[in-house]
Amino acid sequence: MKIRKKVLTASLTAVMLLGSLSTTALIKQVEAATSTSEIIWGVNMRKAPSTSSSVIRMLKKGEDIVVLGQSGSYWLKVKDTNGKIGYVSSSSKYTKAISNNNSGDSSNNNSTSSNVEKVIAAGMDYLGTPYEYGSSRSNTKTFDCSDFIRQIFKDAFGITLPADSRAQGEYVKDKGNAKKDWTQLKRGDLMYFMSYKGTKASAYSNVNKSKAKITHTGIYLGNGKILHTYSKESGGVTTSKIDGTHWEKRFLYGGSAL
Repeated sequence: MKIRKKVLTASLTAVMLLGSLSTTALIKQVEAATSTSEIIWGVNMRKAPSTSSSVIRMLKKGEDIVVLGQSGSYWLKVKDTNGKIGYVSSSSKYTKAISNNNSGDSSNNNSTSSNVEKVIAAGMDYLGTPYEYGSSRSNTKTFDCSDFIRQIFKDAFGITLPADSRAQGEYVKDKGNAKKDWTQLKRGDLMYFMSYKGTKASAYSNVNKSKAKITHTGIYLGNGKILHTYSKESGGVTTSKIDGTHWEKRFLYGGSAL
């Protein structure tokens, strides 16, 4: 069962047993369970919501976390990109909520924004899930890149995307909104990449990307980051920086699957 579902169940149970949680507070708690934030100032993640509790590790500036809920007035319960759960200060000095940057205020844009956040929340629930090439599509114990993307769309909407990254790429391309410049992508767009050839731009200079095969996929988080899984060494489902890395050099195209 997903963490956000557990939070909702626990909250409803508390309401029935104690009658102490208002409807507004319940809604805020459930919304917090599906939110994503960025670390804007290094902060200690602790085992318990107390400054005397032992430190799990320091969360560095630029890292993404999933906010699972509020603990008292001064702490947030969070999950890091390794899937570890702990507590950090709720001060706005340390974290900043990541929101959809799509423009416009029409009901259609609002609906799209909501859908994007649902699928990203589903993906963030799996942070730290181990990587396995050719992982089984019938369970969520391990993922390869396309299995991960397929699963989060199933979780969020019941949509079953094609089983491999190339077919998923064609699915997105057929929608007619594919972009070859990753900086033009919106939060929630899927990204497609060619094989790794090194970290230098020169290794990709003679590649005809229009004919290159897709070997990897992930979902764009905005702020120059991607949520994906690509190796056991990376820790499974994680977030990565795009700008100036081999991911930028390997990028073929991206777009919305919604």
